Amino acid sequence: MKKDIANRADIELLVNTFYGKVEGDTLIGHIFNQIARVNWEHHLPKMYDFWETILFGKRSFKGNPMDAHFKLNELYTLKQEHFNRWIEIFEDSVDSLFEGDVASSAKFKARSIAGIMFYKINPEYNKGLN
Repeated sequence: MKKDIANRADIELLVNTFYGKVEGDTLIGHIFNQIARVNWEHHLPKMYDFWETILFGKRSFKGNPMDAHFKLNELYTLKQEHFNRWIEIFEDSVDSLFEGDVASSAKFKARSIAGIMFYKINPEYNKGLN
C-alpha cells in the first residue's frame, strides 16, 4: 500500500516526478522547453509552493498562474489536447507514488484547475454559458 501525500517533501517528490515526465513528453514537452523556456530551477519551487497552498492551505504560493498561461497562449495556442495530456501525466504521477484522500484531492483539483484555465484562455468555448 502506498502512502498518502502528507507534507512538503511528498509534494516535492510529486512535482519533480510530474515535471520530469512533462519535460520529455512528445505532446507537451516542447511547450515547456522550447515555447515557455521554463527555467526549472525557478519554476519547481514555485510549483512546490503552489501545491502546498492548494493541498494544505499553507498560503506559501505567490504568483498569477492565469497571467502566465494567458501570455503563453499568445505565443502558442494551448488546446484541449494539451490540457488533457497535462492531466493524464499528473494523475499518472500521483497514482505511481501515492494513494489516499489527499492524493485523490490532488487529482480532482488538478482537473478543476486545468478546466478553468482552458476555458479562461479560450473564451470562444464560453459563449453559450453566459
